[in-house]
Amino acid sequence: MRIITLAALSTVMLLSGCSNKQNQSTNTDSSYLTQLVDIQSDKTLPKEVKLNAADAYVSDDGAIVVNFHSGKHSYSSIVFESEQGWDWSDFKDFNLAFDIANSGQHSTQIYLDITDGNGDNYTRSVSIPIGPTKTYYAKMAGHDLATPDGDEKVELNFTSGLRSNPDTWASNETQFISLWGKKNLDTSKIKRISLSVQSALFDKTITISNIGLRTNPKFDEQFLTGIVDQFGQNAKVEFAGKIHDIDELKAARDQEMSELRNNYDPATRSKFGGWKNGPRQAATGYFRTQKIGDKWSLVDPEGYPYFATGLDIIRLSNTSTMTGYDFDQSKIVQRKAGDLTPEDSQKLNRVGAEAIPTRKVASDVRKQMFNWLPSYDEPLGKHYGYRRSAHSGPLKHGETFSFYSANLERKYSDINPDFMQVWQDVTIRRMQTWGFTSFGNWTDPMFYQNNRVPYFANGWIIGNYKTVSSGNDFWAPLPDVFDPLFEERANITLAKVAEEVRNNPWCVGVFIDNEMSLGRPDSLASQYGIALHTLQRDGNDVPTKAEFTRLMKQKYGTIEKLNTSWGTDVASWKSFNKGIKGDITIPNQVADFSIMLHAYANQYFSVVSKAKDKHMPNHLYMGARFPDWGMPKEAVMASAKHVDVISFNVYKEGLTKSKWKFLEKLDMPAIVGEWHNGASDSGLFHPGLIHASSQEDRGVMYKDYMHSVIDHPNFIGAHWFQYMDSPITGRAYDGENYNVGFINVADTPYKPIVKAATEINEIMYERRFNQ
Repeated sequence: MRIITLAALSTVMLLSGCSNKQNQSTNTDSSYLTQLVDIQSDKTLPKEVKLNAADAYVSDDGAIVVNFHSGKHSYSSIVFESEQGWDWSDFKDFNLAFDIANSGQHSTQIYLDITDGNGDNYTRSVSIPIGPTKTYYAKMAGHDLATPDGDEKVELNFTSGLRSNPDTWASNETQFISLWGKKNLDTSKIKRISLSVQSALFDKTITISNIGLRTNPKFDEQFLTGIVDQFGQNAKVEFAGKIHDIDELKAARDQEMSELRNNYDPATRSKFGGWKNGPRQAATGYFRTQKIGDKWSLVDPEGYPYFATGLDIIRLSNTSTMTGYDFDQSKIVQRKAGDLTPEDSQKLNRVGAEAIPTRKVASDVRKQMFNWLPSYDEPLGKHYGYRRSAHSGPLKHGETFSFYSANLERKYSDINPDFMQVWQDVTIRRMQTWGFTSFGNWTDPMFYQNNRVPYFANGWIIGNYKTVSSGNDFWAPLPDVFDPLFEERANITLAKVAEEVRNNPWCVGVFIDNEMSLGRPDSLASQYGIALHTLQRDGNDVPTKAEFTRLMKQKYGTIEKLNTSWGTDVASWKSFNKGIKGDITIPNQVADFSIMLHAYANQYFSVVSKAKDKHMPNHLYMGARFPDWGMPKEAVMASAKHVDVISFNVYKEGLTKSKWKFLEKLDMPAIVGEWHNGASDSGLFHPGLIHASSQEDRGVMYKDYMHSVIDHPNFIGAHWFQYMDSPITGRAYDGENYNVGFINVADTPYKPIVKAATEINEIMYERRFNQ
């Protein structure tokens, strides 16, 4: 069996590859431009292979078997590396393909990283199911696409508004899913190809029997045309549970509704979903935290131990997608400075009647994706909306349509013309039937007084306060937390949330903000970006900079002592406050950057905590939902002084022991605010951040993740992101088109993951408290 030894690739290409480089074969099975050199007869691994927390050997049939020691290591990999680099520049329209089998006991999400000589990297990922060899490929170059404006664009760099596009040719193979990085690498010097397993709960094993370069088959120029049917589903693919007509939609409805409960099991659960047979604690009439034995726990208003499970995004705000149309901006009601709700959390916001005559095509590519859209004057036209801004995608603003909302009307309006009331009741009954004990973050306030399922409220602190930057502000610039206007806006936000909650004991607590870019672990520069970027600004204009100056003056007294410590030559404190450049190579500076980051985070959580205590004194402060890619220890430690529960969004296969060991010393309750997995067999084009191999595997991975949460003494719950799938053509704000829902766009539950969640929810208390 031929397999790589990448060292000789440039020679192989020169000798045999170039003559085949433009072979436009329509097959992708064995038409390799080059297979990257033979394994030697003694079956030793090529010298270019590097292993990290893994072992590998060459099998009798010439394949490389890789055992990833991922159960105990957060990063495990096999790397093919060339010091001089491999020159693939003669190939203009090609992909890199791998033949891989999985002989292990778990599906394996493989991250593919390809790095060029400039240091640019692109990351892709795929799930390898348990079973025999299949082919997986990553497009490297080519597939030109003529756009309506006359420009030629490469599909790899084409902005469709989808996080992942449909395949551009038909095959029985699997394309690696694009994640992040630079798509168009310098193929004249490819330095590194890495296959890794990251943050997994178990060891994984794969067998690589081929790696090679192949010419791309003929490009399907209609790959983005007519991909969405009238129900918002994939129009070109059949899949389990696909709805074809209204009768099927209502038949599925009637079957499910006949099976739904109207309450929690009174024999085992309190009315709030707490553990009725568990060690009862003091009842306060509201939710609180307490350590029971060696495990942190929530306690429900009646005193029963309570573990929070549930789903995020119980609302329509994120169900709409850009249609490719827009309107005269003078006819659009624009945002106001005092708005409390970010654009992506707004309701559908259909445009006014005066704007409709100005409707025009803003993106032909988006417009042509849909086989059907209603007119504005027909009943389903009410499900149009508008987004006045977007985080990313081809349009900065534009018309949207919610197929999910339209399907709710189709599905429930014959039961009650107010179909949203039916949906609300069905959603509550689903939570009770599936055993979820709460509604997670971003639940529509229409559920806040349901008094049948507990919930977590949420709010955003937005406004015209000054801002600072970490240098990598993924969602938005950071607030200048020392600006008095920030505290004012925090109080306005908490007052609004309190007005919605109405001191209801069914509200567990409140999350404020989400995934702030406080610092990334990639390097010292990214970890302390807030300090580095703010130090360069003028403290007369930037309150946070003025506070950093005050802290350093307090610590050192004289500028001479700071200069001695920092190795600098700053003329005066006035000069320091005016703006200086920090240096991450000086340890004493880094130590002070840590002080600054802690001070920033401490002020943020202190301001929010005081506002929460003022307006919602009976409810828990659940923190700001640290992303697992941005949880610097200084910020986490600062938050612990002010929050009741520390929240983390953890998109991994589970909670690994080494990653979360720090919580033992901190001795605080914690909650997972977001996590998910998805698969590629639902008709959607992107499985999500964590990949399962099928809908059945989603259920298996759900159980594995929740076991890791339930078994951790500090975690008091976990919320899945999200209730429904993303739109197939991407949510309007940023193009996420993930199969991560418990229900699909037709409001139909995915049975395997629902079954898994129901089984977990039935045994979670006994498992957590070792009974």
